[in-house]
Amino acid sequence: MIICAPNVLTPEELGVIRGELQGASFVDGASTAGWSAREVKKNLQVSINTESQARLQDIVRGAFLRNAMLQTSILPAATTQVLFNRYDVGMQYGPHVDAPVMGGLGSAVRTDVAITLFLSDAKSYAGGDLVVESNGVEYGFKLEAGSAIAYPANSLHHVTPVTQGVRHAAIIWVQSQVRDTARRELLWDLDNAKRQIFGREGKSATFDVVSKSHANLLRMWAEV
Repeated sequence: MIICAPNVLTPEELGVIRGELQGASFVDGASTAGWSAREVKKNLQVSINTESQARLQDIVRGAFLRNAMLQTSILPAATTQVLFNRYDVGMQYGPHVDAPVMGGLGSAVRTDVAITLFLSDAKSYAGGDLVVESNGVEYGFKLEAGSAIAYPANSLHHVTPVTQGVRHAAIIWVQSQVRDTARRELLWDLDNAKRQIFGREGKSATFDVVSKSHANLLRMWAEV
């Protein structure tokens, strides 16, 4: 399941992040990649465990937690720290699958879902598309600044070479309460159906049945 969420960041938050990025210290992005991904990861990222990264992370975490679409579709149980990357002209990230578990002892997170939050205006750079493979088909995404895409972290994906301008993005990985993608999609569909029925009929008998099914499936599948 791939979810595109518009306007995750407010214009004010986007402005603060862009200002912070101008003065941030960047390092080789390969420093946080696995041994095989290092071969194809050609980008820069804000140094972790710095005051700048902490300020940026607080903004993105807050935006993620208040976004109803991302919360309902992903059902988050835990998240990694947020990484902030930059792609200059010629930079790219070749095909890879994200590490299944990130973090250390006591802070490990199973990476069920990856989220890319676009920070640069789409028209300000060329190339730099996020390409996600699903069932043998590749889908390219280049969203407006402030929008986010959530996709299964176990999928092959890559970022195409930037040929003009600079591409900034924030990345966060999420462990879901429901690890199975198909089950999360079913719950997402039921939640949407429940809301549509309520909008048409209010708290009707049909709404109650669908609501009960949604709640009991989540109760059956949730790992908390």
